[in-house]
Amino acid sequence: MSDVQVASRQDWLAARKRLLASEEEAARRLAEVGAQRRALPAVKLEKEYVFDGPEGKVTLLDLFAGRRQLIVYHFMFDPAWEHGCKFCSYLVDNIGHLSHLYARDTTLVLVSRAPLAKIESFKARMGWSLPWYSSHGSDFNYDFHVTLDEAVAPVEYNYRDRATLERTGGQTSGEAGGLSVFVQGGGDVYHTYSTYGEGAALLHGIDNYLELTPQGRPLIQDKAGWLRHHDRY
Repeated sequence: MSDVQVASRQDWLAARKRLLASEEEAARRLAEVGAQRRALPAVKLEKEYVFDGPEGKVTLLDLFAGRRQLIVYHFMFDPAWEHGCKFCSYLVDNIGHLSHLYARDTTLVLVSRAPLAKIESFKARMGWSLPWYSSHGSDFNYDFHVTLDEAVAPVEYNYRDRATLERTGGQTSGEAGGLSVFVQGGGDVYHTYSTYGEGAALLHGIDNYLELTPQGRPLIQDKAGWLRHHDRY
């Protein structure tokens, strides 16, 4: 208990009420940001993307599975790797039953650049049932800035160009994490939102539980030291 401050119930209650005011203000601000996100305009996609899935070749429109909205988690899995990213795996471990999304006319899929055979093998190892597709051989990862390769496309990550990334110590090559949101209508697909890196932190449910504890959630730089695929602890 040396790292936990101990107080009387009365003092604790006074401090808790002060924190409650801060929590309520943070919730209001989060709601405002959410409204701004929903108000973003949509961009019609002119390029058709084709993916490999268990059912064969499919388009981005096919990934909606007949629903209006589509969330794509860009799972980091380079074709040369033998298993997927442990940080992305941590996020996927936090995804709940997809029926709740389906009830809101929304589909969630994973997309990686690794070949489908590697994806299927790793998916089985992890015990996941989420739909997961390979973008191997397509421009999808490059166009949505989650594979950074100057030889293929200008480097951009989290809306920062290569010069800015180099100046700030950001990543400028290789696979990168992110999430993109699309909506479909009239046979067309529209891009509404993408977020990268820590922008997806809200999806780390375990972190949100840990944030409620005295030790708090682990920082991203700390995770590198202890985080494992869930079958490697």
